[in-house]
Amino acid sequence: MVTLVVVGFLAGVITSLSPCVLPVLPIVLTSGGPQRRKWRPYLVIAGLVLSFALSTLFGSLVLSALGLPQTLLRDAGIAVLVLIGVGLLWPRFGDLLERPFARLSGRAVNPDGNGIVLGLGLGLLFVPCAGPVLATIAVIGANHTFSAGALVLTAAFAIGCGVPLLVLAVAGDAITRRVAAIRDRARGFRMVTGAVMLVVAVAIAFNLTDGLQTAVPGYTEALQQSVESNSEAQGELHKLNSPASGSTDNTAAAPGANCTPGGQTLQDCGKAPELTGITDWLNTKPLTLAGLRGKVVLIDFWTYSCINCQRTLPHVESWYSAYQKAGLEIIGVHTPEFAFEHDTANIEAQAKALGVKYPIAVDNNYATWNAYSNQYWPAEYLIDASGHIRHVSFGEGDYSGTEQLIRQLLTSASSTVDLPAETEVADTTPSEQQTPETYLGSQYAPLHVSGGTPSGSTLQAFQFPPSLQPDTFALAGSWKAADAESITSGPGAKLELSYQAKYVYLVLGGSGTVTVRANGQTQTIAVSGVPKLYTLVDNGPYQRSTLTLDVTPGVDAYDFTFG
Repeated sequence: MVTLVVVGFLAGVITSLSPCVLPVLPIVLTSGGPQRRKWRPYLVIAGLVLSFALSTLFGSLVLSALGLPQTLLRDAGIAVLVLIGVGLLWPRFGDLLERPFARLSGRAVNPDGNGIVLGLGLGLLFVPCAGPVLATIAVIGANHTFSAGALVLTAAFAIGCGVPLLVLAVAGDAITRRVAAIRDRARGFRMVTGAVMLVVAVAIAFNLTDGLQTAVPGYTEALQQSVESNSEAQGELHKLNSPASGSTDNTAAAPGANCTPGGQTLQDCGKAPELTGITDWLNTKPLTLAGLRGKVVLIDFWTYSCINCQRTLPHVESWYSAYQKAGLEIIGVHTPEFAFEHDTANIEAQAKALGVKYPIAVDNNYATWNAYSNQYWPAEYLIDASGHIRHVSFGEGDYSGTEQLIRQLLTSASSTVDLPAETEVADTTPSEQQTPETYLGSQYAPLHVSGGTPSGSTLQAFQFPPSLQPDTFALAGSWKAADAESITSGPGAKLELSYQAKYVYLVLGGSGTVTVRANGQTQTIAVSGVPKLYTLVDNGPYQRSTLTLDVTPGVDAYDFTFG
């Protein structure tokens, strides 16, 4: 816990000095002013720290529970800046805004009040550069896996961010109090402050600050990486990101605990948890396990950009086609690994492209995933007609064994069932040792990398190291971390990968081209549309080799997988 406090606080201090906070600095510097209360800068920063911490950790949960759009908090922050800015420019409107607060406190209307409200609005727009600590907090918030450690880390990071901003706010307030020209023109200063707020609100609303942040060198990134990416810090952050860290449903964990994964015989693993928290259904009307009682049900956890899941899908689809009339129902529970996989339109389009016709339950909030205490893509839970889990399988392979168990349960459910012939789909599960899945985003630290990786949204220059360690990647040219899940190419971007496998795949998004040089051959891949899995190598024998990618600017790279 001490490590989380220290790392979180230092990461917050460094992050608050980075180029990413430039959009809010004009407001922070003018948050004081002539004839204002001396506590106003403290109230502004307190409000910023509070709203930033709460919205980052709990915003997604609250908005999802209320069925509200995820952009609502950002829009609310912009609206607060606009209202207060107009209030400073137009005193009568400012009086109207301040009057409710004056009545609550029993004091006279103060046109320079609302410091805490300004801070609350500003915190909703405060978007510091992403690093491992902020990525961990964002993932915890998205997955709703809160714990004492998560709260401590978020509080330490937010307070760390607030300390340098408070110093700037107090310094700005002290200057304006002491400069006679400003002190004598309090009304004019308020109008300037109001205009600054309106300009900042418009700039943020139309994303006009992105170019400014990118143009300024990432002067804090090396320091940020040294604090957040050391082995001790990474170990503590990894514990918080563990899927089990936020699970409090001990009864839901029982089936997994009572079942040995794999095997050729049926087991009694306990009652299957009900499908819960499903945000959308595809290829079907909403289903429940209670409503499917009497049928054999296969729950298949998957996500569309996962190559392991894609290799499993033909087998699952063939079972659905062959055994649906005999009493088998298959539900593909789509639990996203990456942010772009939360988009139902993306899921629907990719499911169609992959030939998935059975029902799909969109589990964007990890509710069903957590109910099963699942930790794998793909994962299969075979449920009998009475609602009990009888077989669990993680990963690829042993499709014929799973099919035999499906046939046994169908026969047990109905002695008169007429089963079709067994399906015939080639098993493409790799049998050789291969490079493990290799993530490129800081969220998945520690990464399998030789050399450095970008740690913020500003382009950084890289050079290939003298040698590439086995089963690692390295960068050259310019790259940035657009978010915690991926890296984004800039001018001259290159990537080297050492691997052992027959096939190499990479999840790519954005727009541009990727030129692949491997095994003496060259191919160019056009990248566009929603992020998805692209095949880089598919024409060679199993081998240890190295490939090189030349990437045009604007391509997002997420995750290597192998076959």
